[in-house]
Amino acid sequence: QVQLVESGGGLVQPGGSLRLSCAASGIIFSNYVMGWYRQAPGKERELVATLTTISRTNYADSVKGRFTISRDNAKKTVYLQMNSLKPEDTAVYYCNAESSYGRSYWGQGTQVTVSS
Repeated sequence: QVQLVESGGGLVQPGGSLRLSCAASGIIFSNYVMGWYRQAPGKERELVATLTTISRTNYADSVKGRFTISRDNAKKTVYLQMNSLKPEDTAVYYCNAESSYGRSYWGQGTQVTVSS
C-alpha cells in the first residue's frame, strides 16, 4: 500500500519560513519524480516544485528563489523549504510521487497559512 504523509504545515507570519516533509512508503522512492503542489481556496491545484530522480528541479515562477525542494532517498522523504513566505502562499500543500510509467500518488495535504 502506497502512502505519502506530509507534515510541517502551520501558521506563519509574512516573511517567515516553514519546512514541509513528505514521507513515502510502499514505493521504490528513488525511482519516482517527487513534487509539491498546492491548492488555495477557490483555485485549481498548481505545481510548486518537482525534483527528478537525477536531481533536476523545476519551480513555479512564483516561488523561485524562495522555495527549495530536496530529497533523501535513504529516508524516502522529500522536503520543501519555504522562505520569505507571503500571504499568497497560503494553501493546502500536497506531495506527489510519479513514476516513469505514469503512476501517480498523492498525499493527504498539509495546510500552510501565512498571515499576521
